[in-house]
Amino acid sequence: MKAGRLVSILLLLQTRGRMTAAQLAEELEVSVRTVYRDVEALGAAGVPLYGDAGHAGGYRLLDGYRTRLTGLTRDEEEALFLAGAPGPAAELGLGPVLAAAQTKVRAALPAELRAHADRISGRFHLDAPGWYAQAEEAPYLPQVAEAVWNSRVLRVVYRRWAEPTDVERRLEPYGLVLKAGRWYVVAGPGPRTFRVDQILELDSTQEEFSRPEGFDLAAYWTSYQRDFHDRLYRQEAIVRMAPGVRLPRAVHDRVDPDGWTVARVAVESLGHAQGEFLRLGTGIEVLEPPELRERMARTIAELAGRYGNPAPPCGD
Repeated sequence: MKAGRLVSILLLLQTRGRMTAAQLAEELEVSVRTVYRDVEALGAAGVPLYGDAGHAGGYRLLDGYRTRLTGLTRDEEEALFLAGAPGPAAELGLGPVLAAAQTKVRAALPAELRAHADRISGRFHLDAPGWYAQAEEAPYLPQVAEAVWNSRVLRVVYRRWAEPTDVERRLEPYGLVLKAGRWYVVAGPGPRTFRVDQILELDSTQEEFSRPEGFDLAAYWTSYQRDFHDRLYRQEAIVRMAPGVRLPRAVHDRVDPDGWTVARVAVESLGHAQGEFLRLGTGIEVLEPPELRERMARTIAELAGRYGNPAPPCGD
């Protein structure tokens, strides 16, 4: 809609300063001609907007001019207040900052949207960590966040899985990621990914580093997750599943006459697969690989021997 586009132009110029018609058109995904018409409409409405000709020219607002956030739509306002997660903000040491920012935005909203924002805050609460998982304490998270923001090198003692477990590392922290309630720092050189809760000691230095030009944290994390799953599930098992049984990462091949489904399942390891499949009891049968089928048979035989034959029911 044109009204929303006019507000977008106004806010873009307010936050970025001078912008050319071509830059505005690319940002708003409209033609340059449309930008020219919108700029004329803003000027006619009394907005102090000026255009400079030449190679270094562009549109800009009169110095000191600010606009209130009256252009937020209901959907945009809902997204804003749902996105403000107080838990992660507090962990980063930004709890008061987030609260202050939301207070200022709420004050700038029209009365109707302000009341709607209060209803959202009272009806929706975002809790990132999953069930059955104790939240990991990350005491050095605020220091890591400060180093990310100021491009400062960190020297840490980090605990990893492989031997030696406790190692010293020099990190150039590019960004922080919150995944399922756990914080990760993406750091160079590399880049590589480290769990913040596994940092045992931390020394904040005054040494500055240069973030790689063009580094995209979101794109890196998407690629990292894809590579992680590819590395994690490198093996495959073929199983038969009883009607109603479902498994993640299962690709169904066929359904047998008895109603059981034959499927191929990506597995992390034989040991991990064994534990996952045993939980399904008699609802699953492993067909391949033979090593996994043999492990299942041995474990089931050991369980049968441990518990013995079931006692016959008592007669009257």
